[in-house]
Amino acid sequence: MKNLTKIGGVTAVVAALALTACGGGGAAKGPDAGKGQDAGSDLSKLISINAKDAKDLQPGGTVTLPLGNIGPDFNGFSNNGNSADNTALHRPIDQAGTWGCWNFDFDGTATPNKDFCEDVKSDVKDGKQTITIKVNDKATFNDGTPIDVKTFENTWKMLNGQNKDIDIVTSGAYEFVDSVKAGANNKEVVVTTSQPVYPLDALFTGLIHPAVNTPEIFNDGFTGNMHPEWMAGPFKVNQYDAAAKTVTLAQNEKWWGAKPVLDKVVFRQLESSAQIAAFKNGEIDGVSANTITPYKQLDGTKNSEVRRGQRLFAGGLNINAQKAPMTDVAIRKAIFTAVDREALRKVRFNGLNWDETSSGSMMLLPFSPYYQDNYPVTATGPDAAKKVLTDAGYKANAAGFMEKDGVPAAFKISNFGDDPTTLAFAQTLQKQLQAGGMDVGIDQRASADFGKVLGSRDFSLSISGYTVGADTTDSVKQFYDSKTNENKLGDAELDAAIKKLSTIADNTERNKAAMDVEKQHMAKYFSMGVVMNGPQISFARTGLANYGPSLFKSLSQVPDWTTIGWEKK
Repeated sequence: MKNLTKIGGVTAVVAALALTACGGGGAAKGPDAGKGQDAGSDLSKLISINAKDAKDLQPGGTVTLPLGNIGPDFNGFSNNGNSADNTALHRPIDQAGTWGCWNFDFDGTATPNKDFCEDVKSDVKDGKQTITIKVNDKATFNDGTPIDVKTFENTWKMLNGQNKDIDIVTSGAYEFVDSVKAGANNKEVVVTTSQPVYPLDALFTGLIHPAVNTPEIFNDGFTGNMHPEWMAGPFKVNQYDAAAKTVTLAQNEKWWGAKPVLDKVVFRQLESSAQIAAFKNGEIDGVSANTITPYKQLDGTKNSEVRRGQRLFAGGLNINAQKAPMTDVAIRKAIFTAVDREALRKVRFNGLNWDETSSGSMMLLPFSPYYQDNYPVTATGPDAAKKVLTDAGYKANAAGFMEKDGVPAAFKISNFGDDPTTLAFAQTLQKQLQAGGMDVGIDQRASADFGKVLGSRDFSLSISGYTVGADTTDSVKQFYDSKTNENKLGDAELDAAIKKLSTIADNTERNKAAMDVEKQHMAKYFSMGVVMNGPQISFARTGLANYGPSLFKSLSQVPDWTTIGWEKK
């Protein structure tokens, strides 16, 4: 599900330890989120935004925020542009592309986003569904193109997966759409499906401009070019300086919705250490401190406050099964088996007053009522990992590492950014895998390379994962359908089960079925492993309102870009 953790219904890839997205967070006087929450707990403990009414804030002003990477591919619907930083950048300037028909509350509850879709109705008859959408008459892209039936039709055609030349992340529920046509007029959209689609917000969370209608434009047209004319949001791109790695936004005079409080927003691409220095120097207004080194360095910064909550993240072991030797399932299973997840979390959370039990799902956090632990290995440790490899025909070579047919179990861990905890985590993982008989090195990359490396699949094992939503219907297809997941792993039986999921109207039943698919897929294919979820701990400039850990209301720490601003002095 989108839940504003995704762009266009797609779960965004995230670096596990880097200072991703925008930083910012809840005030020290806010909820004290000292541990990951369990099912049925009070989710308000995981939210902290210094909530204020927009009318009570100082009109105007500027907020400057950091991003780990800006571009080079600005199409968030594509694999190369599918990153949390790209999503965060697009939120204020392209609500059409990132929010579309739906808004989401902190707990993930979806309601129509009336700036675009004033009403969404569904009728199921004889196993088929008709969805009628009343589009806001004022909804228009920046270039003057009306947001109407042509936009919805183009979104469906670009994302339904029929044209294999289009580099989409996943077709999601769009493959079940039969037609998109005008109703009484072009602002009434009638969608028919081949099978029912649940939840309704599986469709049109993110709209694609009708001009983006070829594989060439979709795949390559956004490289180095933001195309603000194809966007619609409360802010507009005032300047994109690729050399300075800065994007400056101003209020969008063409926006028909609520007027923003701020006059100006600035995004700066900064490495982790540079973000810390910039915040301490007053150059930026929010920064994540999700590891101990930045936390200690930022603690006591003048005119700042700490805000704490739950990070919407799952992962740590992101394996590229298309690259040797990861193509061998025995290698992947040995990785899952060799890892000491508790030891890795101790490295990761050291000094942060954060505790969580082992998570076993890429799709849900443990506080979800639908969560179940699907981690596929029970017997763990170096000896167990070596046994996995031995049983698959590997033997120890002269260097003590396992090999098969003269080919060693050798690969590198891709690590991003210059945070010391990041490196310590990678080194600890490296030692665990080496103890399990694998010859493992570290491929150190800059934070700015994250999107390019992950998008082009230029890695073997990455310490990264994906944002997490409140519903599994989209993510189960993105991660585990053999036709759409990046590793091309799966089988006809699981694909059929995934296809059936969207027809299940009951939320509990549908999510339980999706979790069962994940459990089976993990046990067969070992493609993505969950080491941790983790906290969102941020430092925000004192007086910054409506900004911080927001659970499913916003991945980018900003629940509503029209209400973020500064308290009156």
